[in-house]
Amino acid sequence: MRNSILLVALLVAILQGCTEPQPQKPTDIAPQGNLQTMRFDYYHIGNATTEHFTFDEAVNDGPWAGNQSNNIDDLRLGKYFFEVQDNEGKVLYSQGYASIYGEWETIPEAKEQWGSFHESLRFPWPQNDVKIVIYKRNDKNEFDVCWEYALSLKHHRVNHAYAPACNETFPIYISGAPEECIDIVVLGDGYTTNEKEKFLSDANYFAKVMSESNVFQNLKDKFNVRAVFTPSPTSGCNHPHQDLYKGSALGVTYGAFDSERYALTYENKVVRNVASAVPYEFTAILMNDTTYGGGGIYNLYITAAASNDFKEYLFVHEFGHHFADLADEYYTSATSYEMGSTLIEPWELNVTIQTERDKIKWGDLIEAETPVPTPWNKAVFDEHSMGIQKIRVELRQNKAPEAEMTKLFRDQQRFEDSLFQTMDYFGKVGLFEGAQYHALGVYRSSHNCTMFTRTLEFCPACVRAFDLVGKRFVK
Repeated sequence: MRNSILLVALLVAILQGCTEPQPQKPTDIAPQGNLQTMRFDYYHIGNATTEHFTFDEAVNDGPWAGNQSNNIDDLRLGKYFFEVQDNEGKVLYSQGYASIYGEWETIPEAKEQWGSFHESLRFPWPQNDVKIVIYKRNDKNEFDVCWEYALSLKHHRVNHAYAPACNETFPIYISGAPEECIDIVVLGDGYTTNEKEKFLSDANYFAKVMSESNVFQNLKDKFNVRAVFTPSPTSGCNHPHQDLYKGSALGVTYGAFDSERYALTYENKVVRNVASAVPYEFTAILMNDTTYGGGGIYNLYITAAASNDFKEYLFVHEFGHHFADLADEYYTSATSYEMGSTLIEPWELNVTIQTERDKIKWGDLIEAETPVPTPWNKAVFDEHSMGIQKIRVELRQNKAPEAEMTKLFRDQQRFEDSLFQTMDYFGKVGLFEGAQYHALGVYRSSHNCTMFTRTLEFCPACVRAFDLVGKRFVK
């Protein structure tokens, strides 16, 4: 019978082809009350041209923190999208997301070998058997079905019991009930037992930075921050490019995808189990490290060096990726991803390839007298920024002290701030060329933004994106 169900699911996926997920009203999910969270765990396996999925287990991940009045994701951001459907095909829950696999498959390594990554989907615990449907964006930026799985609540790998990890938890910034707020869990990696107070201090500072960020001003009284302490055997995180190797509690490592500044953990189940100690929707992993670096993946987690001089920037920049699926707006620094030569309209809300005013995502914010595309000091900026990148590479190769890198970044920031102030359209919303790793053909909304340089101010397009996403999680 089980094989028959899977065969039918496969045939449906083939027949559906490029069928887009359709928004529907949620049904068959219990009232908020004692509603629990189902965490659907699976393995994502493949290479640059082929991918497969296989079920691992479904577990009780604790009380559901979401807003039950808005279980359907109408924004549909992210490279992937999933639906939870009842036996009649009605959507109970949906959510866009991104993944480490989705990034890994774009790097050269994926052309040479296969990779396996553990992933999780979280949604309100259903009352009856359901079907999990995962979609992936194609080359036309449309969603295709890539996996369907019929989940029986009586399957031997469905655990109904809630058993959170035995870690200490701490309320950091509480605005209201979980279902009425945006709930963030802060984890720490590379903090020893004796460094618990430092972790709590870093977690409090993270919450302060978030509350003061301009993207959170409209949501300032609508988010909660809770911390879960995870002691590591040694202080600090893994640095393979610096020949410094650590075994930390959550497995965060610099050097992800062979980028020295990119920090990720591949221990998804470990992170999820620890985070389940508190209600959460978003995850911040603070690294007890002084080296500049971090990462942010939409609806997965952020990592950020909590002891670096640019920690405030790392917090908000990476959280922009994680919370609102914001694209990087810079384009002069090296990346691990191989970008295609054909440009299509990005799904991210802060970048575009459109140059017609009425087609620009933030076109309504552009004043009539502001030209599009909007001129700016691009040639001067590019020349200086490329020079900085060369020095940066040399400093890392020579394993220079972090203070030298900090000085380089401070000098760069002073130059950029001074340059921007000479622009004709300084402070205006417009269409500024250069974004998302492309020097040409992709545009951003402002001369500067947290997603472009190390400023702490987000551009109007990013602020709007935060507001749109935030509305889903608050009452």
